[in-house]
Amino acid sequence: MPTPRKVAFATLGCKLNYAETSAIARKFADEGYQRTPFSQKADIYVINTCTVTQAADKKCRNLINKALRNKPGAIVAVVGCYAQLRSKELAESGKVDIVLGTKEKFDILHYLQEFETGRQNIIQTCTIEQVNEFLPASSVSDRTRAFLKIQDGCDYKCSYCTVPLARGRSRNEPISEIVQQVNELTRHGIREIVLTGVNIGDFGKSTGETFFDLIRELDKTETQVRFRISSIEPNLLTDEIIDFIANSN
Repeated sequence: MPTPRKVAFATLGCKLNYAETSAIARKFADEGYQRTPFSQKADIYVINTCTVTQAADKKCRNLINKALRNKPGAIVAVVGCYAQLRSKELAESGKVDIVLGTKEKFDILHYLQEFETGRQNIIQTCTIEQVNEFLPASSVSDRTRAFLKIQDGCDYKCSYCTVPLARGRSRNEPISEIVQQVNELTRHGIREIVLTGVNIGDFGKSTGETFFDLIRELDKTETQVRFRISSIEPNLLTDEIIDFIANSN
């Protein structure tokens, strides 16, 4: 029986990134890859990046160097926000084999196969206007808590923030599908779910629903799970939402 190939992951930035890394890692596991710590030797290193600060950019570059020190000749893939905004810079570094933007990172196995067939660098980042699909993700931080992605992107184009350029417009999954994911997580023993996204107060723009609609439906679920809210702007935390949460189950 052949030895499984090893893949290592590093995640920078928000809890949304951690949820998405977990979704990507499950794709590798389904294909028979063995996950190993980033500090160990691996055949493939995947770095899911953040780019909201210069410090985050620097951490990404440090992780690239660390991967190459761990195992010279390993495949290094940089994906996510930094890759979306700095693909040319990464390509010209001569240290990265695969660069995948916000949309393309979920197809990493396809691009990995393409790279191994031709051994030529893969640089795939669409324009941010083309990033309009919501891709579900969740991660489990311990045996009882999970982070569930319910929203992505941001429509608030603040002059100091690159997130809309890296993540695209606000979009989300329908409430009915989120409820199904919640039920699935609780069946696996999860007792606390952190609702996460870029700006979850903007939930519902792509489906004609609202964040208030979502939490009302979640409150109806026949589970003993506790919900936490993350990444919401104060101006979107309405009195209606606050009153409902104060009196919820």
